[in-house]
Amino acid sequence: MLSSLETNLYFRITQDFRSMNVSIIGGGIVGLSTAFWLNQQGVNVTVIERGDGKHGCSFGNAGYISPSHFIPLASPGIIAQGIKWMTSSTSPFYIKPRFNGDLIKWSYHFWRSANEATMRKHIPHLNAILQHSREKTIEMSDLMKNPFDLELKGCTMMYRSPKTARHEEELAHEAKKFGLRTEILNLDELKKFEPNVEVNALGGVWYEIDAHVNPMKMMASLQEYLKERNVVFHYQTEVVDFEKSGERVNACVTEKGDKIEFDQLVIATGSWLPNVTKKLGLALLLQPGKGYSYTFEDVPNNLIHPAILVDDRVALTPLGSNLRTGGTMELSGMNHHIRRPRMDAIVNAANRSFTNLNLAIKDESKIWCGLRPVTPDGLPYLGRIEHLKNVCIAGGHAMLGLSLAAGAGALISQLICGEKTEVELGAFSPYRF
Repeated sequence: MLSSLETNLYFRITQDFRSMNVSIIGGGIVGLSTAFWLNQQGVNVTVIERGDGKHGCSFGNAGYISPSHFIPLASPGIIAQGIKWMTSSTSPFYIKPRFNGDLIKWSYHFWRSANEATMRKHIPHLNAILQHSREKTIEMSDLMKNPFDLELKGCTMMYRSPKTARHEEELAHEAKKFGLRTEILNLDELKKFEPNVEVNALGGVWYEIDAHVNPMKMMASLQEYLKERNVVFHYQTEVVDFEKSGERVNACVTEKGDKIEFDQLVIATGSWLPNVTKKLGLALLLQPGKGYSYTFEDVPNNLIHPAILVDDRVALTPLGSNLRTGGTMELSGMNHHIRRPRMDAIVNAANRSFTNLNLAIKDESKIWCGLRPVTPDGLPYLGRIEHLKNVCIAGGHAMLGLSLAAGAGALISQLICGEKTEVELGAFSPYRF
């Protein structure tokens, strides 16, 4: 079996990657970002997507590019807090009790990861890839002439309780160790920061390095850009099997019976990642974490900066004259059932923190939900399948999908083209559990 370095050298020596054919299973933001950077290298790319390319987790999220989120999801205290939240139908976190082997294994490793030592070990790696991805997002925007409204306005972590204030201020000091500029704002400073809204909070921490985009515009513009540059798309196409020869995968077999051949393969299927990788002999621990959002149009008193209401785990993003509200982490299996009380709790939190917003859901059919792919430790899976020479994994980005997509795509592109990756990928190994 070849090591990762040996595999890279093998492709560098034996194949001109500019004539290489790469197929990417998954047309979400991670798959498209990977296609983008491979296309920049001159690689021939095909994207295979089970959906229609107009929906999914990449479209309805908050649009954050968040280096401020350098603390992994699995962290000290999350288990105890999660148990408390599970008693409420409107809480930010919920696990539907059920006897499921994959969920039990995932929960065990989540519990094992949620400690101080593991968190400290993971923080530098998550910080490195987040900062790298911010740089690559800006580079992508520059190359495309910013068709997805990238704004470098930062993000404010707002709090109402003294306990949350102490926690966020400690994180702000921690952030400075990684070169992240922060400002701790009291209520009067918050009011000056957001003059259009009536602020009800103790204060907040502003992270200058954060940015945001319009996710729907980003997806649409990436699709258009890639098509213009001869990337081939197969929508409404589900991969059901593979053709293998020794230590290589030669083709995808679709539900239509078609075969799509390639030199190298990238699997970036979001919450469906384990369903695909198990066909290639790799069992991945991953759970779909449902999130909700609703976009209010033509908001008269809108925010200037994105804000996270930390006590409620609610995200607010101004998108021009519109305001997107979102949140929750619901582990209830692979479904898109919408629980209205959870969306109501998000809107209520926004109205509580900004008392003149007066938000009210008028069209229930516009409530959006998406399935975030959550690993047990909060780090993504990035790397090769060890027993196959030509297959890479890119998934498990949880709530950081948009934040990490440009960087993850660039790193996978470097891996495929036999280059040294700009961020060390060992911490993101698909084999770490």
